Amino acid sequence: MTHQEISQYRLASQKLLETSSNTPQQIVHHLGAMQAQDYAMAKWAIGSRCDATEKEIEEAINSGKIIRTHILRPTWHFVSADDIYWMLDVSGPQVKRIILAETRKHGYDEKEFDKINSAIEKLLAGNNHLTRDEIMQGLDLKKVSGDYFLSPVLIMMYAELEGLVCNGKMKEKQMTYALLGEKVPKPTTKLTKEEGLAKLAKRYFESHGPATLPDFSWWSGFPQTTCKLALNSIASELNSVEIDHQTYWFGTSLSLKSNFSESVHFLPAFDEILISYKTREASILPEHQSKAFTNNGIFKPVILENSKAIGTWKRTIKKDHAKIETQFFNATENHKKAVICEGLKSFEKYLETKIVIE
Repeated sequence: MTHQEISQYRLASQKLLETSSNTPQQIVHHLGAMQAQDYAMAKWAIGSRCDATEKEIEEAINSGKIIRTHILRPTWHFVSADDIYWMLDVSGPQVKRIILAETRKHGYDEKEFDKINSAIEKLLAGNNHLTRDEIMQGLDLKKVSGDYFLSPVLIMMYAELEGLVCNGKMKEKQMTYALLGEKVPKPTTKLTKEEGLAKLAKRYFESHGPATLPDFSWWSGFPQTTCKLALNSIASELNSVEIDHQTYWFGTSLSLKSNFSESVHFLPAFDEILISYKTREASILPEHQSKAFTNNGIFKPVILENSKAIGTWKRTIKKDHAKIETQFFNATENHKKAVICEGLKSFEKYLETKIVIE
């Protein structure tokens, strides 16, 4: 394996190299956690890896097979129902500490959050799916010190990290919250912290490898010292290769090839192929990175040709079609536009509507 081939192998491990017959839930389960703050694009992150339509993916989310919640760094993620509880057990405590470090200054400690969570539970009990604004109206919270008012975002994030709430069914175009326990039954057994971290590490390297220890640290949100212990515990279950004095880890089932077929992918904003690695030179040249993502973490949808980013794209949904606009990094790609845009056929099938390229 060479450094130039890493991005191709990542396409394979992330189930992008070939169309997968897996269900949407199986795709999410394979990847462990898929960043999902841009809901519309996050659904396509699943759809680009399997044959499911957008409606089928929405059904998997609404039915609770796939959970959308705050986890890991933290940000919105899709997590399989099979993984939600053990993953919350692993990452929830460290993220709650970050929240409490800020809110304790203003009188909100664990006991205050427990009171709020009890009130949220009563509001949502009986499969009552409410928007964040509706929950805040029901809570009717008052300021506790000075001019400080606890952010509704932090209130709901803490409730998610406690395993109390997760996404509910969409109310028109608004997201709602539901009780996690009413969507996914709690397991009867729990992993230890060490077991959970080891499971998280193995899932990451099998689904995102070849990847480095700093990559896993970035993706998981845990410090490298913690990640190194987890990696050491499962190293014998992985393969590795050293390139330029850096060790890359990957699953034993990853097929090593000497040649790859031509491929074009129109991937969504915040897709795992870019965002899940600390450094991204394998998939996008340094001089193009500012065109694909900002320093404060806003990622655009990207076009990959043979695993390398060559441009960005955006969609606009119309009444009877979807308009696609492209912007290539180099002028030479414009001459190949018709060929490259053949890669949008799977997106057209996913949306179940006509696509117009401009």
